[in-house]
Amino acid sequence: MKSSEIRQKFLEFFESHGHTIVASSPLVPNNDPTLLFTNAGMVQFKDVFLGQDKRPYVRAVSSQRCVRAGGKHNDLENVGYTARHHTFFEMLGNFSFGDYFKRNAIQFAWEFLTQSLKIPREKLWVTVYAEDDEAADIWLNEIGVEPSRVVRIATMDNFWQMGDTGPCGPCSEIFYDHGPDVKGGPPGSADADGDRYIEIWNLVFMQYNRDSAGTLHPLPKPSVDTGMGLERISAVMQHVHSNYDIDLFQSLIKAAARVTHTKDLADNSLKVIADHIRACSFLITDGVIPGSEGRGYVLRRIIRRAIRHGYQLGQKQPFFYQLVEDLSKVMGQAYPELVAAKARVAAVLQQEEERFAETLENGMQILETALSQKIKVLDGETAFRLYDTFGFPVDLTADIVRERGISVDHAGFEQAMARQREQARAANKFTMQEGIEYSGNQTTFYGYETLQHEGQVLAIYKQGSAVDFIEAGDEAVVVLDQTPFYAESGGQVGDSGELLVANGTFVVADTQKIQAGVFGHKGRLRSGRLVIKDTVMAKVNPLTRTSIANNHSATHLLHAALRQILGTHVTQKGSLVDANRTRFDFAHNAPLSADEIRDIERLVNDQIRNNAIVEASTMKYDDAIKRGAMALFGEKYSDVVRVIGMSEFSTELCGGTHVPQIGQIGFFKIVTESGVAAGIRRVEAVTGKAAVDYVQQREAQLLEIAQTLKTSPQEVTQKIAQIIDNVRQAEKELTRLKTKLASSQGDDLAAQAQEIKGIKILAANLENADAKVLRETLDQLKDKLKSCAIVLSAVEDGKITLIAGISADLTSRIKAGELVNFVAQQVGGKGGGRPDMAQAGGTQPEHLPTALQSVMDWVDRRLV
Repeated sequence: MKSSEIRQKFLEFFESHGHTIVASSPLVPNNDPTLLFTNAGMVQFKDVFLGQDKRPYVRAVSSQRCVRAGGKHNDLENVGYTARHHTFFEMLGNFSFGDYFKRNAIQFAWEFLTQSLKIPREKLWVTVYAEDDEAADIWLNEIGVEPSRVVRIATMDNFWQMGDTGPCGPCSEIFYDHGPDVKGGPPGSADADGDRYIEIWNLVFMQYNRDSAGTLHPLPKPSVDTGMGLERISAVMQHVHSNYDIDLFQSLIKAAARVTHTKDLADNSLKVIADHIRACSFLITDGVIPGSEGRGYVLRRIIRRAIRHGYQLGQKQPFFYQLVEDLSKVMGQAYPELVAAKARVAAVLQQEEERFAETLENGMQILETALSQKIKVLDGETAFRLYDTFGFPVDLTADIVRERGISVDHAGFEQAMARQREQARAANKFTMQEGIEYSGNQTTFYGYETLQHEGQVLAIYKQGSAVDFIEAGDEAVVVLDQTPFYAESGGQVGDSGELLVANGTFVVADTQKIQAGVFGHKGRLRSGRLVIKDTVMAKVNPLTRTSIANNHSATHLLHAALRQILGTHVTQKGSLVDANRTRFDFAHNAPLSADEIRDIERLVNDQIRNNAIVEASTMKYDDAIKRGAMALFGEKYSDVVRVIGMSEFSTELCGGTHVPQIGQIGFFKIVTESGVAAGIRRVEAVTGKAAVDYVQQREAQLLEIAQTLKTSPQEVTQKIAQIIDNVRQAEKELTRLKTKLASSQGDDLAAQAQEIKGIKILAANLENADAKVLRETLDQLKDKLKSCAIVLSAVEDGKITLIAGISADLTSRIKAGELVNFVAQQVGGKGGGRPDMAQAGGTQPEHLPTALQSVMDWVDRRLV
């Protein structure tokens, strides 16, 4: 039975028993910073189990794609070398939210395995928590499992809990016996770690709530969470022991062998590549981009491990990205989002491969040099150099050296990493938080409602130290209990303005958060004296705030327009909003075309002309997401969030400042579009007066160009095309004349050839010649001189072009590449080519006459 058939049969079985089929959630957990990736089927139902969310169903079934790489689930080094370690896998699961409990869960599992899949009962073993008499009784007396195959486990392996507190309960695991040909004992035995008895399904019975004291309290509505690995049950149904032998993996292994030109299908490197293409492709599909930290760095580590294994197989050119097409054929029917994203996924992988290829070979040479010293431990400094300079994740380095019985000094690596972080911190400019310790009250923000508000001075920091007062000329950071100043956050810069005190003015240059909820006003006291507990009138610069609001609201419109024009894969990866412009980074694998930029600008400006009211509201996070609000990828939000809505065009979670109506933005213009990293594009845009100024500047430039060309602005393009055509015609005529000159020179040069031992030898420099003329002249001379060795040269702007030709009858004794290199080395260059024709360059024309004179003796010595 194929893996796809098992997946479908599982979903249909539970649907027939009243379960709602729920689609797999993304690999990036929604609003859950405690998890790097979705690593189990229950993750998308976590809030339901905790009682924080209600669904329109009480029974659910899913096939959840999962990634376990990084954090406590970092088994990356084992992937490809064991039968069941994977970075990506599919978890089949059925769930009950306060509906059925142990009896039904056990009956459903047994019925599916023994009746739907027809697995022999005697091949199945079960475990129960030692104190769970209820589950044991169901297995023994209702299901009828032989007592010898029901094992009580006293350890926490059979007791599941979500955390130190919260829902928890016993679990019951179902094992499959792969037979006596495989080593290992049954669960609970001394040799249970063997591979004969493999867990295929875990039934978790959430029946308690553990409080902070560790006491268990029965839940009023017990629930069920089960998980069965598709790869494991597929191995059972396909009568193989290793997950890598199932149909799904075998297709990918064969594809990996094809693109790496490998014949040995049992090579572990092919298993690594087959596993990793699944994890990488689905992570990119779900919005993760290779990067230097967090989820992006885990993805980069997996990609580079796959690339290294391809390198080990002898594949030095990018290959990994080619497997996306094969994967979409294998898994695209179950996950159509992969098919929709495959072009983008392949492009991101190819960019990452090309980027790593630039340093991989050099890094491997450094590593080989270190390993040649017959060491047992690779020092941390070398491991760090490989990481810092050549992009080798430390676990990749460890992977490589482990194959030779060598370990990495991880402590030394961490010390080198710590030194670099310290140096980076020392090199950074002053930040608001540096040296400031604050333990007072938080700041209440009134900046959404007003641009001026009274506040009391809670703290003053001068050069990072708390002081009671400052005087005229002093630079400081001032903390207020209330402020209209927006502190830098979410890509929006902090406000500037003034704090007015009875006898002076503090000029605020920037506002940042010292810590959560505490606003620091950074600036300089222009006059007077400022003392702790002074009451000030805080006044935000209205012109700057307005410009910032224009640009921030335009950023929301830009984000929505990008998603409409380019596709919903576009997600925000960073932004900077200040008074002058908006800068927006987003996930996309290709440069924007001129037509795409025009369409985006047109769409944004259409919204500006529509002049919809900008609505700001607060609501529960889950309610906002249900309403379609866009959340910043990977960001942690509070339970109550602020939502900015711009008609139906854009709805985003945002704490920034915005215009009251979209029409206030005035005008939107994109000024640059560029790439900042693999799969990340950047757009910079201006609004309002700045946008008008930009367009007028471009018009002025166009007018200046038109005047220079003596034409009208409307006809500039036509005029330039005409000039380009004229230049091309002139270049063609120049080439024709050079060729004619070369032909006449050829006749003269042929007469200059000297004969040694029946061989014509010629070495000459041609005036006003380029590489093309040299090649044409060489061909003419070889036709005329027959058996010959020729070197021709030309000099232009201090650079030498050399070409050597050897007649076919001499190539067994004289190689054109060796001859041209002999000459090139004397003039500061090098080159190469075929035995009968080769080219080279040089940078020292003053040595060229002597070099050409030496050709005769060089050829003579080889004709002995």
